[in-house]
Amino acid sequence: MSNVANIHGALPLSNETVKVVRELDRAITDAINKARQAGMPQGLVVGILHGYALGETARMVNAAD
Repeated sequence: MSNVANIHGALPLSNETVKVVRELDRAITDAINKARQAGMPQGLVVGILHGYALGETARMVNAAD
């Protein structure tokens, strides 16, 4: 997935944060590639990732209340 650009906010990120973001990105990319190689349907991969994204968004919104 070398054609995917990482987008960060306007504020500078610490070196530690950049490192963790890169590690997370690599772990997600590796997991997606492994799922593809195993023949997992793309829609299922997208659905799983979307579910995690929705869960994290809900936690952020509820923490702001």
